[in-house]
Amino acid sequence: MDLFLNWNIDDALSHLVGLVVAYLLALPIGWNREREERSAGLRTFPLVAMAACGFVMIAIEVLGAKADGQARILEGLMTGIGFIGGGAILKQGDRATGTATAASLWATGAIGAAVGYGHLDIAVIMTVVIFLTLSVISPLKTAVQENGAADAGGGGPVSHAVNRAAGRIAT
Repeated sequence: MDLFLNWNIDDALSHLVGLVVAYLLALPIGWNREREERSAGLRTFPLVAMAACGFVMIAIEVLGAKADGQARILEGLMTGIGFIGGGAILKQGDRATGTATAASLWATGAIGAAVGYGHLDIAVIMTVVIFLTLSVISPLKTAVQENGAADAGGGGPVSHAVNRAAGRIAT
């Protein structure tokens, strides 16, 4: 019962805002992964960010913002979220898939931790960079892979350049 008597509405509102911000910052990343039909998506990413933010907020309340134990909290978050991300990686033959999703989950945890520690600038920058990396680099990766497939068949520009350099094709 004492728990509710010591409730500070200002702290509660501050925590609510931080948790909501962490959740919202992770939504575009989760949307991208969902749209790409990856193993983690629209639900997982915001929950990871919000949970990381919550753990940091709890640690600050319990240990204090400048406590040495904060490093252990971050270490535990990094390890735990890395474990979750590891579940997104699948090995198929000689290829591994899901590495971008795993890395994105890990980075989303850092977004939540940044919000929890009150570093909104870091959280926003990370969100933008992660989203742009997933949105812009994916088409480039596809183009490179398609070009590599064409090269394997002997008709791509890289293959053509190699053959030309080797003197197999007249200039």
